[in-house]
Amino acid sequence: MIASAWIGIALAFYAFIAIGIAEGGLGVLLPSILAAYNLTPATVTLLFLSQVSGYVVAAISSSLLASRIGLARMLLVASMTLTSALVIYAIAPRWHIMVAAGTLLGLGIGLIDAGINTYIANQDNANVMGVLHAFYGVGALLGPALATTLLAFGMDWQRIYLHIAGIVGMTVIGMLWAVIFDYKSMNTRVATQDADAKTSLKLALRTPAVLVAGILLLVYVGTEASLGNWAYSVQSLSRGTPEVIAGYSVTAYWLGLTIGRLVMGRFVAHLGAIRTMDFSIGLLLAGLFAWWLLPNQLFSLPLIGFALAAIFPATIWLIPRRVATTMVPAAIGFVTSVASLGAATIPTVLGWIADKAGLEIIPVLMMPLALVVLALHRWLVKYAPIKNEPTTEVHY
Repeated sequence: MIASAWIGIALAFYAFIAIGIAEGGLGVLLPSILAAYNLTPATVTLLFLSQVSGYVVAAISSSLLASRIGLARMLLVASMTLTSALVIYAIAPRWHIMVAAGTLLGLGIGLIDAGINTYIANQDNANVMGVLHAFYGVGALLGPALATTLLAFGMDWQRIYLHIAGIVGMTVIGMLWAVIFDYKSMNTRVATQDADAKTSLKLALRTPAVLVAGILLLVYVGTEASLGNWAYSVQSLSRGTPEVIAGYSVTAYWLGLTIGRLVMGRFVAHLGAIRTMDFSIGLLLAGLFAWWLLPNQLFSLPLIGFALAAIFPATIWLIPRRVATTMVPAAIGFVTSVASLGAATIPTVLGWIADKAGLEIIPVLMMPLALVVLALHRWLVKYAPIKNEPTTEVHY
Protein backbone atom coordinates (compact mmCIF):
# COMPACT_ATOMS: atom_id res chain seq x y z
CA MET A 1 0.00 0.00 0.00
CA ILE A 2 1.50 3.36 -1.01
CA ALA A 3 2.24 5.88 1.74
CA SER A 4 -0.45 8.35 0.66
CA ALA A 5 -3.13 5.70 1.06
CA TRP A 6 -2.49 5.70 4.79
CA ILE A 7 -3.93 9.20 5.01
CA GLY A 8 -7.31 7.75 4.11
CA ILE A 9 -6.72 4.80 6.44
CA ALA A 10 -5.94 7.21 9.31
CA LEU A 11 -9.13 9.18 8.64
CA ALA A 12 -11.09 5.94 8.58
CA PHE A 13 -9.57 4.78 11.87
CA TYR A 14 -10.37 8.07 13.63
CA ALA A 15 -13.92 8.05 12.27
CA PHE A 16 -14.43 4.63 13.85
CA ILE A 17 -12.96 5.82 17.16
CA ALA A 18 -15.45 8.69 17.04
CA ILE A 19 -18.53 6.55 16.46
CA GLY A 20 -17.27 4.09 19.08
CA ILE A 21 -17.11 6.85 21.68
CA ALA A 22 -20.54 8.15 20.64
CA GLU A 23 -22.13 4.72 21.02
CA GLY A 24 -20.03 3.33 23.88
CA GLY A 25 -20.70 6.14 26.35
CA LEU A 26 -24.47 5.70 26.31
CA GLY A 27 -24.54 2.60 28.52
CA VAL A 28 -22.89 4.39 31.44
CA LEU A 29 -24.98 7.54 30.96
CA LEU A 30 -28.27 5.63 30.67
CA PRO A 31 -29.12 5.62 34.41
CA SER A 32 -28.51 9.40 34.50
CA ILE A 33 -30.84 9.87 31.52
CA LEU A 34 -33.44 7.67 33.23
CA ALA A 35 -33.31 9.85 36.32
CA ALA A 36 -33.21 13.18 34.46
CA TYR A 37 -36.38 12.54 32.46
CA ASN A 38 -38.11 10.19 34.95
CA LEU A 39 -38.03 7.26 32.52
CA THR A 40 -38.27 3.47 32.81
CA PRO A 41 -36.19 0.82 30.98
CA ALA A 42 -39.09 0.60 28.51
CA THR A 43 -39.59 4.30 27.81
CA VAL A 44 -35.88 5.05 27.48
CA THR A 45 -35.74 2.64 24.56
CA LEU A 46 -37.48 5.31 22.46
CA LEU A 47 -33.98 6.78 22.16
CA PHE A 48 -32.78 3.55 20.53
CA LEU A 49 -35.89 3.23 18.40
CA SER A 50 -35.65 6.77 17.05
CA GLN A 51 -32.36 5.86 15.41
CA VAL A 52 -34.06 3.28 13.18
CA SER A 53 -35.31 5.77 10.58
CA GLY A 54 -31.79 7.17 10.20
CA TYR A 55 -30.32 3.69 9.76
CA VAL A 56 -32.97 2.81 7.16
CA VAL A 57 -32.19 5.92 5.11
CA ALA A 58 -28.49 5.12 5.33
CA ALA A 59 -29.08 1.53 4.21
CA ILE A 60 -30.95 2.64 1.11
CA SER A 61 -28.89 5.67 0.17
CA SER A 62 -25.26 5.08 1.15
CA SER A 63 -24.01 3.49 -2.08
CA LEU A 64 -26.11 5.83 -4.24
CA LEU A 65 -24.94 8.90 -2.34
CA ALA A 66 -21.29 7.84 -2.50
CA SER A 67 -21.55 7.26 -6.25
CA ARG A 68 -23.08 10.70 -6.82
CA ILE A 69 -21.09 13.03 -4.53
CA GLY A 70 -18.07 10.89 -3.67
CA LEU A 71 -17.19 9.02 -0.51
CA ALA A 72 -15.35 11.93 1.15
CA ARG A 73 -18.30 14.30 0.73
CA MET A 74 -20.72 11.67 1.98
CA LEU A 75 -18.55 11.12 5.06
CA LEU A 76 -18.35 14.87 5.63
CA VAL A 77 -22.15 15.12 5.61
CA ALA A 78 -22.38 12.08 7.89
CA SER A 79 -19.84 13.51 10.37
CA MET A 80 -21.68 16.84 10.51
CA THR A 81 -24.98 15.02 11.05
CA LEU A 82 -23.60 12.89 13.89
CA THR A 83 -21.93 15.85 15.60
CA SER A 84 -25.16 17.84 15.39
CA ALA A 85 -27.10 14.98 17.00
CA LEU A 86 -24.67 14.81 19.93
CA VAL A 87 -24.84 18.58 20.44
CA ILE A 88 -28.65 18.31 20.60
CA TYR A 89 -28.27 15.48 23.16
CA ALA A 90 -26.14 17.85 25.24
CA ILE A 91 -28.55 20.80 25.19
CA ALA A 92 -31.98 19.18 24.81
CA PRO A 93 -34.31 20.66 27.44
CA ARG A 94 -36.96 17.98 26.90
CA TRP A 95 -36.96 14.22 26.34
CA HIS A 96 -38.83 14.30 23.02
CA ILE A 97 -36.17 16.61 21.52
CA MET A 98 -33.45 14.14 22.45
CA VAL A 99 -35.49 11.32 20.95
CA ALA A 100 -35.92 13.26 17.70
CA ALA A 101 -32.16 13.81 17.51
CA GLY A 102 -31.73 10.04 17.55
CA THR A 103 -32.76 9.99 13.89
CA LEU A 104 -29.80 12.21 13.01
CA LEU A 105 -27.49 10.07 15.10
CA GLY A 106 -28.65 6.92 13.30
CA LEU A 107 -28.19 8.52 9.89
CA GLY A 108 -24.72 9.81 10.69
CA ILE A 109 -23.45 6.54 12.14
CA GLY A 110 -25.08 4.48 9.37
CA LEU A 111 -23.44 6.48 6.58
CA ILE A 112 -20.02 6.50 8.27
CA ASP A 113 -20.21 2.77 8.94
CA ALA A 114 -21.23 1.90 5.38
CA GLY A 115 -18.77 4.28 3.69
CA ILE A 116 -15.72 3.37 5.74
CA ASN A 117 -16.37 -0.38 5.55
CA THR A 118 -16.67 -0.17 1.76
CA TYR A 119 -13.44 1.81 1.56
CA ILE A 120 -11.47 -0.62 3.75
CA ALA A 121 -12.96 -3.76 2.16
CA ASN A 122 -11.47 -2.63 -1.14
CA GLN A 123 -7.99 -2.69 0.44
CA ASP A 124 -8.20 -6.52 0.24
CA ASN A 125 -6.42 -6.90 3.58
CA ALA A 126 -7.99 -8.80 6.46
CA ASN A 127 -5.55 -7.29 8.94
CA VAL A 128 -6.53 -3.71 8.04
CA MET A 129 -10.22 -4.63 8.34
CA GLY A 130 -9.59 -6.12 11.77
CA VAL A 131 -7.59 -3.09 12.91
CA LEU A 132 -10.32 -0.75 11.63
CA HIS A 133 -12.88 -2.42 13.84
CA ALA A 134 -10.35 -2.52 16.67
CA PHE A 135 -10.35 1.27 16.51
CA TYR A 136 -14.12 1.18 16.93
CA GLY A 137 -13.41 -0.87 20.04
CA VAL A 138 -10.89 1.75 21.19
CA GLY A 139 -13.61 4.39 20.93
CA ALA A 140 -16.18 2.13 22.53
CA LEU A 141 -13.97 1.48 25.57
CA LEU A 142 -12.97 5.15 25.81
CA GLY A 143 -16.64 6.15 25.81
CA PRO A 144 -17.64 4.39 29.07
CA ALA A 145 -14.24 5.10 30.65
CA LEU A 146 -14.62 8.82 29.91
CA ALA A 147 -18.25 8.87 31.06
CA THR A 148 -17.47 6.95 34.27
CA THR A 149 -14.53 9.21 35.12
CA LEU A 150 -16.39 12.47 34.45
CA LEU A 151 -19.45 11.27 36.39
CA ALA A 152 -17.17 10.39 39.30
CA PHE A 153 -15.87 13.97 39.25
CA GLY A 154 -19.43 15.28 39.41
CA MET A 155 -20.01 16.32 35.79
CA ASP A 156 -23.61 15.97 34.61
CA TRP A 157 -24.42 13.71 31.68
CA GLN A 158 -25.34 16.52 29.25
CA ARG A 159 -21.96 18.23 29.68
CA ILE A 160 -20.34 14.84 29.04
CA TYR A 161 -22.23 14.63 25.74
CA LEU A 162 -20.88 18.06 24.84
CA HIS A 163 -17.35 16.72 25.31
CA ILE A 164 -18.20 13.70 23.15
CA ALA A 165 -19.56 16.02 20.45
CA GLY A 166 -16.24 17.85 20.44
CA ILE A 167 -14.32 14.62 19.92
CA VAL A 168 -16.62 13.52 17.08
CA GLY A 169 -16.42 17.00 15.58
CA MET A 170 -12.75 16.39 14.76
CA THR A 171 -14.00 13.94 12.13
CA VAL A 172 -15.69 16.85 10.36
CA ILE A 173 -12.32 18.61 10.10
CA GLY A 174 -10.64 15.49 8.67
CA MET A 175 -13.32 14.89 6.07
CA LEU A 176 -13.39 18.58 5.16
CA TRP A 177 -9.66 18.32 4.45
CA ALA A 178 -10.29 15.29 2.21
CA VAL A 179 -12.94 17.22 0.26
CA ILE A 180 -11.03 20.50 -0.08
CA PHE A 181 -7.83 18.81 -1.25
CA ASP A 182 -9.73 16.28 -3.38
CA TYR A 183 -8.15 13.26 -1.72
CA LYS A 184 -8.45 10.76 -4.57
CA SER A 185 -8.05 7.58 -2.53
CA MET A 186 -11.27 8.35 -0.68
CA ASN A 187 -13.24 9.45 -3.72
CA THR A 188 -12.50 7.00 -6.51
CA ARG A 189 -13.22 3.62 -4.97
CA VAL A 190 -16.99 3.87 -5.07
CA ALA A 191 -17.30 6.26 -7.99
CA THR A 192 -19.73 4.66 -10.44
CA GLN A 193 -22.55 5.90 -12.63
CA ASP A 194 -25.85 6.39 -10.82
CA ALA A 195 -27.57 3.88 -13.09
CA ASP A 196 -24.93 1.26 -12.30
CA ALA A 197 -25.20 1.99 -8.57
CA LYS A 198 -28.98 1.59 -8.65
CA THR A 199 -28.70 -1.65 -10.61
CA SER A 200 -26.11 -2.99 -8.17
CA LEU A 201 -28.32 -2.10 -5.20
CA LYS A 202 -31.33 -3.87 -6.73
CA LEU A 203 -29.20 -6.91 -7.49
CA ALA A 204 -27.76 -6.93 -3.97
CA LEU A 205 -31.26 -6.86 -2.50
CA ARG A 206 -32.12 -9.96 -4.54
CA THR A 207 -29.01 -11.89 -3.49
CA PRO A 208 -29.65 -14.34 -0.61
CA ALA A 209 -26.06 -14.16 0.64
CA VAL A 210 -26.34 -10.38 1.05
CA LEU A 211 -29.69 -10.59 2.83
CA VAL A 212 -28.54 -13.32 5.20
CA ALA A 213 -25.28 -11.49 5.93
CA GLY A 214 -27.34 -8.38 6.71
CA ILE A 215 -29.58 -10.28 9.14
CA LEU A 216 -26.54 -11.92 10.75
CA LEU A 217 -24.90 -8.54 11.32
CA LEU A 218 -28.18 -7.04 12.53
CA VAL A 219 -28.39 -9.69 15.25
CA TYR A 220 -24.67 -9.42 15.97
CA VAL A 221 -24.70 -5.62 16.31
CA GLY A 222 -27.86 -5.88 18.43
CA THR A 223 -26.05 -8.29 20.75
CA GLU A 224 -22.95 -6.09 20.93
CA ALA A 225 -24.99 -2.92 21.53
CA SER A 226 -27.27 -4.58 24.08
CA LEU A 227 -24.27 -5.58 26.16
CA GLY A 228 -22.78 -2.11 25.83
CA ASN A 229 -26.06 -0.37 26.70
CA TRP A 230 -27.44 -2.64 29.42
CA ALA A 231 -24.45 -4.34 31.11
CA TYR A 232 -23.80 -1.33 33.36
CA SER A 233 -27.44 -1.23 34.47
CA VAL A 234 -27.50 -5.00 35.04
CA GLN A 235 -24.31 -4.88 37.10
CA SER A 236 -25.05 -1.72 39.12
CA LEU A 237 -28.85 -1.69 39.47
CA SER A 238 -29.66 -5.40 39.51
CA ARG A 239 -26.54 -7.06 40.93
CA GLY A 240 -25.44 -4.31 43.30
CA THR A 241 -21.97 -3.89 41.86
CA PRO A 242 -20.42 -0.53 42.91
CA GLU A 243 -20.99 2.03 40.18
CA VAL A 244 -17.31 2.69 39.42
CA ILE A 245 -16.56 -1.03 39.18
CA ALA A 246 -19.64 -1.55 37.01
CA GLY A 247 -18.56 1.29 34.74
CA TYR A 248 -15.06 -0.02 34.30
CA SER A 249 -16.37 -3.56 33.75
CA VAL A 250 -18.15 -2.19 30.67
CA THR A 251 -14.83 -0.61 29.67
CA ALA A 252 -13.24 -4.06 30.09
CA TYR A 253 -15.90 -5.48 27.76
CA TRP A 254 -14.90 -3.01 25.04
CA LEU A 255 -11.21 -3.61 25.81
CA GLY A 256 -11.70 -7.31 25.15
CA LEU A 257 -13.36 -6.48 21.85
CA THR A 258 -10.52 -4.12 20.90
CA ILE A 259 -7.80 -6.67 21.68
CA GLY A 260 -9.71 -9.32 19.74
CA ARG A 261 -9.89 -7.13 16.65
CA LEU A 262 -6.22 -6.21 16.84
CA VAL A 263 -5.26 -9.89 16.68
CA MET A 264 -8.05 -10.89 14.28
CA GLY A 265 -5.78 -10.76 11.24
CA ARG A 266 -3.46 -13.34 12.80
CA PHE A 267 -6.34 -15.70 13.51
CA VAL A 268 -7.67 -15.32 9.98
CA ALA A 269 -4.21 -15.95 8.52
CA HIS A 270 -3.78 -19.21 10.44
CA LEU A 271 -7.32 -20.54 10.78
CA GLY A 272 -9.15 -18.89 7.90
CA ALA A 273 -12.10 -16.54 8.22
CA ILE A 274 -14.67 -19.34 8.55
CA ARG A 275 -12.90 -21.17 11.37
CA THR A 276 -12.14 -17.91 13.12
CA MET A 277 -15.86 -17.14 13.21
CA ASP A 278 -16.66 -20.67 14.41
CA PHE A 279 -14.18 -20.26 17.26
CA SER A 280 -15.47 -16.78 18.10
CA ILE A 281 -19.12 -17.81 18.29
CA GLY A 282 -18.26 -20.83 20.48
CA LEU A 283 -16.30 -18.59 22.86
CA LEU A 284 -19.17 -16.11 22.84
CA LEU A 285 -21.63 -18.74 23.99
CA ALA A 286 -19.29 -19.75 26.83
CA GLY A 287 -18.83 -16.14 27.95
CA LEU A 288 -22.56 -15.38 27.86
CA PHE A 289 -23.26 -18.55 29.83
CA ALA A 290 -20.83 -17.40 32.54
CA TRP A 291 -22.29 -13.86 32.65
CA TRP A 292 -25.76 -15.34 33.14
CA LEU A 293 -25.07 -18.05 35.74
CA LEU A 294 -22.06 -16.59 37.60
CA PRO A 295 -23.19 -13.03 38.34
CA ASN A 296 -20.44 -12.10 40.84
CA GLN A 297 -17.43 -12.69 38.59
CA LEU A 298 -15.89 -9.98 36.42
CA PHE A 299 -14.09 -12.00 33.73
CA SER A 300 -17.10 -12.78 31.52
CA LEU A 301 -17.61 -9.29 30.05
CA PRO A 302 -14.05 -8.91 28.66
CA LEU A 303 -14.24 -12.52 27.45
CA ILE A 304 -17.52 -11.77 25.64
CA GLY A 305 -15.96 -8.69 24.07
CA PHE A 306 -12.99 -10.72 22.82
CA ALA A 307 -15.34 -13.37 21.41
CA LEU A 308 -17.46 -10.80 19.56
CA ALA A 309 -14.44 -9.10 18.03
CA ALA A 310 -13.97 -11.00 14.77
CA ILE A 311 -17.59 -11.60 13.78
CA PHE A 312 -18.45 -8.24 12.20
CA PRO A 313 -15.16 -7.49 10.37
CA ALA A 314 -14.79 -11.08 9.14
CA THR A 315 -18.33 -11.07 7.73
CA ILE A 316 -17.67 -7.77 5.94
CA TRP A 317 -14.29 -8.96 4.68
CA LEU A 318 -15.90 -12.06 3.17
CA ILE A 319 -18.56 -10.17 1.21
CA PRO A 320 -16.27 -9.27 -1.75
CA ARG A 321 -15.40 -12.97 -1.90
CA ARG A 322 -19.05 -14.04 -2.01
CA VAL A 323 -20.59 -11.58 -4.49
CA ALA A 324 -19.68 -10.04 -7.84
CA THR A 325 -17.17 -7.17 -7.74
CA THR A 326 -19.65 -4.66 -9.18
CA MET A 327 -22.08 -5.45 -6.37
CA VAL A 328 -19.62 -4.98 -3.49
CA PRO A 329 -20.24 -1.26 -2.62
CA ALA A 330 -24.02 -1.72 -2.65
CA ALA A 331 -23.80 -5.00 -0.72
CA ILE A 332 -21.53 -3.62 2.00
CA GLY A 333 -23.48 -0.37 2.22
CA PHE A 334 -26.71 -2.32 2.63
CA VAL A 335 -25.53 -4.91 5.17
CA THR A 336 -23.68 -2.42 7.39
CA SER A 337 -26.60 -0.02 7.50
CA VAL A 338 -29.11 -2.81 8.10
CA ALA A 339 -26.78 -4.13 10.80
CA SER A 340 -27.01 -0.75 12.50
CA LEU A 341 -30.75 -1.37 12.90
CA GLY A 342 -29.77 -4.03 15.40
CA ALA A 343 -28.17 -1.38 17.60
CA ALA A 344 -31.57 0.28 17.92
CA THR A 345 -34.14 -2.50 17.73
CA ILE A 346 -32.65 -5.31 19.83
CA PRO A 347 -31.68 -3.18 22.88
CA THR A 348 -35.15 -1.64 22.59
CA VAL A 349 -36.91 -5.00 22.73
CA LEU A 350 -34.69 -6.11 25.62
CA GLY A 351 -35.58 -2.91 27.47
CA TRP A 352 -39.29 -3.60 27.05
CA ILE A 353 -38.89 -7.13 28.34
CA ALA A 354 -36.65 -6.03 31.23
CA ASP A 355 -39.24 -3.46 32.26
CA LYS A 356 -41.67 -6.34 32.89
CA ALA A 357 -39.35 -9.16 33.96
CA GLY A 358 -36.44 -7.29 35.57
CA LEU A 359 -32.94 -6.50 34.35
CA GLU A 360 -31.69 -10.04 35.11
CA ILE A 361 -33.61 -11.28 32.07
CA ILE A 362 -31.10 -9.54 29.80
CA PRO A 363 -28.20 -12.01 30.34
CA VAL A 364 -30.65 -14.86 29.70
CA LEU A 365 -31.80 -13.41 26.37
CA MET A 366 -28.23 -13.00 25.10
CA MET A 367 -27.92 -16.77 24.63
CA PRO A 368 -30.58 -17.23 21.89
CA LEU A 369 -29.20 -14.19 20.04
CA ALA A 370 -25.79 -15.85 19.86
CA LEU A 371 -27.38 -19.08 18.62
CA VAL A 372 -29.10 -17.15 15.80
CA VAL A 373 -25.72 -15.70 14.78
CA LEU A 374 -24.28 -19.22 14.71
CA ALA A 375 -27.14 -20.56 12.57
CA LEU A 376 -26.90 -17.73 10.01
CA HIS A 377 -23.12 -18.05 9.83
CA ARG A 378 -23.36 -21.77 9.07
CA TRP A 379 -26.00 -21.05 6.39
CA LEU A 380 -23.58 -18.71 4.64
CA VAL A 381 -20.80 -21.29 4.86
CA LYS A 382 -23.03 -23.89 3.20
CA TYR A 383 -24.93 -21.85 0.63
CA ALA A 384 -22.62 -18.89 -0.10
CA PRO A 385 -19.12 -20.37 -0.37
CA ILE A 386 -16.11 -18.09 -0.79
CA LYS A 387 -15.06 -17.55 -4.39
CA ASN A 388 -11.45 -17.78 -5.46
CA GLU A 389 -10.28 -18.10 -1.89
CA PRO A 390 -9.65 -21.19 0.27
CA THR A 391 -11.98 -21.52 3.24
CA THR A 392 -9.21 -22.50 5.66
CA GLU A 393 -6.53 -19.93 4.91
CA VAL A 394 -6.52 -16.30 3.88
CA HIS A 395 -3.42 -14.62 2.51
CA TYR A 396 -2.84 -10.90 2.73
